[in-house]
Amino acid sequence: MKTGLVKPCRRLSPLPVVQISERPLVHQESLPKLPVPPLKQTCARYLASLEPLISEEEMTHTRELMDDFLRPGGVGERLQKSLERRARKTDNWLSDWWMQSAYLDSRMPVAMYTSPGVVLPKMHFQDRQGQIRFASKLIAGVLDFKSMIDSETLPVEYLGGKPLCMDQYYQVLTSCRIPGPKRDTVVNYAIGKTPPSHITVVHNFQFFVLDVYNSDGSPLTVDQIYVQLEKIWNSSLQTNKEPVGILTSNHRNTWGKAYNNLIKDKTNKESVRAIQKSIFTVCLDAPMPRVSDEMYHNKVAAQMLHGGGSRWNSGNRWFDKTLQFIVGEDGSCGLTYEHAPAEGPPIVFLVDHVVDYMKRSETVRTPMIPLPMPQKLRFNITPEIKKDIEKAKQNMNIMVHELDVRVLNFTNYGRKFPKSHKMSPDAFIQMALQLAYYRMYQTCCPTYESASLRMFRLGRTEAIRSTTTESLQFTKAMDDPSKHKAALLEKAIKVHREHTHMAIHGQGIERHMLGLKMMAIEDLTSLPEIFMDTSFAVSTHFNLYTSQVGSKTDCVMCFGPMVPDGYGICYNPMDDHINFAVTAFNSCEETNATKLSQFLEDSLLDMKTLLEQVSKTQ
Repeated sequence: MKTGLVKPCRRLSPLPVVQISERPLVHQESLPKLPVPPLKQTCARYLASLEPLISEEEMTHTRELMDDFLRPGGVGERLQKSLERRARKTDNWLSDWWMQSAYLDSRMPVAMYTSPGVVLPKMHFQDRQGQIRFASKLIAGVLDFKSMIDSETLPVEYLGGKPLCMDQYYQVLTSCRIPGPKRDTVVNYAIGKTPPSHITVVHNFQFFVLDVYNSDGSPLTVDQIYVQLEKIWNSSLQTNKEPVGILTSNHRNTWGKAYNNLIKDKTNKESVRAIQKSIFTVCLDAPMPRVSDEMYHNKVAAQMLHGGGSRWNSGNRWFDKTLQFIVGEDGSCGLTYEHAPAEGPPIVFLVDHVVDYMKRSETVRTPMIPLPMPQKLRFNITPEIKKDIEKAKQNMNIMVHELDVRVLNFTNYGRKFPKSHKMSPDAFIQMALQLAYYRMYQTCCPTYESASLRMFRLGRTEAIRSTTTESLQFTKAMDDPSKHKAALLEKAIKVHREHTHMAIHGQGIERHMLGLKMMAIEDLTSLPEIFMDTSFAVSTHFNLYTSQVGSKTDCVMCFGPMVPDGYGICYNPMDDHINFAVTAFNSCEETNATKLSQFLEDSLLDMKTLLEQVSKTQ
């Protein structure tokens, strides 16, 4: 696979994804290239998407700018031609731009701002034996998944009969983000002649290299891993060590400077390289403060996103590492991942595989060879590095207080209910989100739902703009007794389905507009006015930033809001219940994750009642 100098976004589409066993890389070459949509189509759809969001006056002004942009022989046509030329010359005209603009150019911390967390069901252990046993099985499960990557036997995924690009699966293991002064990079170490054969394990802020393969190339068994993890646990009992890992949670420029400072020392540089090159990281977390059952999931979701603060587990991480599995001594477990190399679906597919693997009983006989002590990574902490660590701790503690996380386990019904009314579960949930927001604010807002572009070679994501004229008509009518609500709901869902279909087939608005803008930055002396227009800024200020990440495992993914006065909402629709994670920033007085979750629950119940009433009268 090619090496990895590889906005957050995380889902497949509402259609079911099917896995078929055949060699994935044979398909890569035959996948179609991402098309450049027709210019007039995108511009017309862009204007339509503004209708529910801006005033008549603003609309008139934007239409004038659009007429100018689209005039024959004008700037729009020129940019479109340049974009089409780029599409012919590259495997994917969007993917590099997307990596840069959505992730690598961003200077915000990755923790909370772009890296999602995944909460797994609570495990029934409360001690270190249980923690180590669970972590051992988990590591063996990930290595089992890795064997499919290494032998290229990973089943190809299909959507609506079409094969999907499997490239992201080859980017999540043995990769790491590396900070730079103005732009980061992602490096994939699996490419070389001798790919790394170790993982990193962190406990009490201390990092260890754990070789996970025997000398004959076979992976360590669960029992062997258990013995090694026990050695690590017993040699990292001190709790007063400097949490070097917390440096990775800082603002990217601050971390970039601290990074260069840190790796001036030869020992530190070798330790950092060992973490970067590892296949993945396992964080053995200290128990978190006990909370009530109803608060438990909120607390664990926060722990997966940021570790709970410098007093708890925020220093027990290396946030630049693509994959970090988190296993708490108190039974809380899950993972966090750095978003640049991949979206949510490959991550939850890996989670499903590991969870399945862990249910199987161990059949492999453990070789009786004594294993060497895992190597502890040393760091020389200078006064300057100590100062950087203190600053990172303070910053992390501010961020922890800043993020409000609410997990809603909606148990009244799941995806089977909308399906029984011949409605798309995803579109149905999106309309419930629109209704919840409208009831809370008496207005609608720009809404982003991510959709997969994996039907195309190296495809990442497109955005579905879920707020439409039709969705607004429905939400306004819902609490008006004189309106025929069910028909408006059906119409809004139908439009959402059409938008979803266009998005996953490469005919969305968002990425095409980004492409034209990037082309303008490269080719023109000044940015066309359509991109400087207030309407453009308003329509891309996504107060609702949403994503469906479905999995077989009863888990939920969570991520921070995209804008300071917005919400991050991720959901996993199971057959008979739906898991939601809702986040907001405490510093914004207008937003409240708990309140929106309550409105969401009420909206889902009211929409069910509405459809049941209609069924009775038919």
